[in-house]
Amino acid sequence: MKKFLIVGLGNIGLEYEDTRHNVGFKILDFLAEQEHFTFENAKLGAVGNFKHKGRSIVCLKPSTYMNLSGKAVKYWMEKEKIPMDNVLVITDDINLPFGTLRLKTKGSDGGHNGLKNIQNILQTTNYPRFRFGVGAEFGKGRQVEYVLGKWNEEEEKALLERLGKSTDLVRSFIFSGVKNTMNQYNGA
Repeated sequence: MKKFLIVGLGNIGLEYEDTRHNVGFKILDFLAEQEHFTFENAKLGAVGNFKHKGRSIVCLKPSTYMNLSGKAVKYWMEKEKIPMDNVLVITDDINLPFGTLRLKTKGSDGGHNGLKNIQNILQTTNYPRFRFGVGAEFGKGRQVEYVLGKWNEEEEKALLERLGKSTDLVRSFIFSGVKNTMNQYNGA
């Protein structure tokens, strides 16, 4: 059975729950509702599993806080014996307009501390990452406040549809492969 590790980045704690920075957690929670699985606290994160069409999918919400996500990713990759090509890291991205979906097989961290830590721990930039655009509607020096802020009313209205599109992208990554998924969803 082919195994996949889907990692949603975010920060633990109620104060971070509905913030832009936690969209990785939010997408995995939405997927859990659709696939009828729950997350349980485990080593370095909350973990949920589901199986579908000969695939075994491990979903991880690291409990290490965003900036130390690499330790959890590496631990679960090794524990579950999942190759790098079958790992997908989901994160927010201020360089993309709100709701824009972008899947890449490699690349820089783009200034994102969670991706930077994963890159340092895994010693590579060659791992699939799904970036969800949160926009950049903030003034100079207000980036942290913005990403740790709650969705505005307009974003909140559009979020449900965007979460659905996001989980479709995750399923496509698992069942159709990264290239087909990039062609179908990038910029969608």
